[in-house]
Amino acid sequence: MLEITGLTKIFNAGTINEKTALKDLSLSVADGDFITILGSNGAGKSTLFNAIAGNFRIDEGKIVLDGENITFQKEYQRSKYIGRLFQDPLKGTAPHMTIEENLALANLSASSHTDSFSRISKQDREMYAACLQQLDMGLEDRMDVPVGTLSGGQRQALTLLMATIVPPKLLLLDEHTAALDPKAAEKILALTKQIVEKNHMTCMMITHNLHQALQLGNRTIMMSNGRIISDLSAAEKKQSTVEDLMQKFRNDLDDDRILLREE
Repeated sequence: MLEITGLTKIFNAGTINEKTALKDLSLSVADGDFITILGSNGAGKSTLFNAIAGNFRIDEGKIVLDGENITFQKEYQRSKYIGRLFQDPLKGTAPHMTIEENLALANLSASSHTDSFSRISKQDREMYAACLQQLDMGLEDRMDVPVGTLSGGQRQALTLLMATIVPPKLLLLDEHTAALDPKAAEKILALTKQIVEKNHMTCMMITHNLHQALQLGNRTIMMSNGRIISDLSAAEKKQSTVEDLMQKFRNDLDDDRILLREE
């Protein structure tokens, strides 16, 4: 489904600030995989996502999605089949536009529709309301409300819906619950699992929570210094505990205390 081969990215090459963020990284992601990703700050997790999403040109390597070489595709081209959520709930939505308008924009951006954005049909509205109902937040009755007035949890739930309203080939979740309070984070994680399973979606999720890494998905990979240093299968995850991970990757976790959280 996703084949990454020999991925290398160097920032500020040839200067005193040169930083190799990804080093000859290779990864195979099968259709329907849900991979959780661990690693200390600076391990290359978000840089990997940025490379997949097309935020910059890589220095070496190849990225193939569903048999298509997307290595040199622009970010806006990839956004039609790659969905992404960020840690900051403010990203991914237009605060001055209504919930309905944000959903319409997401639907138009991720689909092959050629309809004008200004035309939102009755059928569209009914579809948006049905999608919002699954969030169980009452947002289906507030579709004319500006997104900027929503709470962080509501906004992140909406962003998740926008990223999956047209099921993407690949969903990238970049610590998408880290900025939320525990109750909202739990709600968003449950929605994430529900939407991913319902659509048999291929998903990669960066997390700093060891429990989440073990409980969610069918694979867990660990990154360090721009490389993948471990890839746990579903069977290995079931047999592992938080203590096992902490012991196995002690040198890679010590410099990042948030990784040591057990809740």
